[in-house]
Amino acid sequence: MSVIQKTTRKLALLPIVLLVTWASAAHPETEIRVGVYHFPPVASVSPDKQPTGLLGDLLEELKQIHNDVSFQIVYTSPKRRYLDYEAGLYDVIFFESSSWGWSDREVTVSRPILTDEELYVALKKPGRDQSFFDDVSNRHIVAMSGYHYGFANFETEAQVLRDNFHIEFSDSHSRNLQLIMADRPSVAEVAIVGRSYLQAHLSKHPEDREKLLVSDKPDQHYKLRIIARKDGPLNANDMIDLLAPLVEDGSYRRMVEKWGLQLPPEFPTGSETP
Repeated sequence: MSVIQKTTRKLALLPIVLLVTWASAAHPETEIRVGVYHFPPVASVSPDKQPTGLLGDLLEELKQIHNDVSFQIVYTSPKRRYLDYEAGLYDVIFFESSSWGWSDREVTVSRPILTDEELYVALKKPGRDQSFFDDVSNRHIVAMSGYHYGFANFETEAQVLRDNFHIEFSDSHSRNLQLIMADRPSVAEVAIVGRSYLQAHLSKHPEDREKLLVSDKPDQHYKLRIIARKDGPLNANDMIDLLAPLVEDGSYRRMVEKWGLQLPPEFPTGSETP
């Protein structure tokens, strides 16, 4: 190929290169760093470090409908999530209550998009009834490390809780239920478990229904929201806009129901947007 032919070919390709470059500049990809911690069935982390549960399904659907947005997963823990947020490691966290330590931070908060509650669970014994839960603060409690609980006025500092209650911590609801069924009252008389997790557990292990006494009154009822950094790539209302197509076509409702969770009563349905 002659020099003239090579030059002509380069000039012919130039408009295509410019077009691709212009398109990329006109529609830049927005990267959103999402904080994820173990909060089953709302969110969990698989052995290959992928988000699962409702959050995993939701992020996968959002990727499919928004090809100009990418989600980078940042793994944290219930206790560490505030430190990681303050360190700037992530911009958005899904399914948080605004009363769980966010009120004094520079965040934007969406309307509620999910609801659930925490229940007290004890070993079922002859003569034991709902009055067993009348004052759980005097029981030996097993709870999740870093979670907020109503009986403790949402305090999360482990040492403060140990100073004021008979309480042990773990990172597994399953382990906590096992401790209850092991009948070791000096260690665990009451576990605090999310209703949706408990329902999933009892579906897989129906034999445990006759072993467990579950409180009629919850430790707390919460409405969960999207919380986003004020100066982040997208605020909480922008995140709601990303979610809107999944709400309109019913996909989000089906995801929520799949995991035994519930939408808030005021949550829009059909063609309404959140």
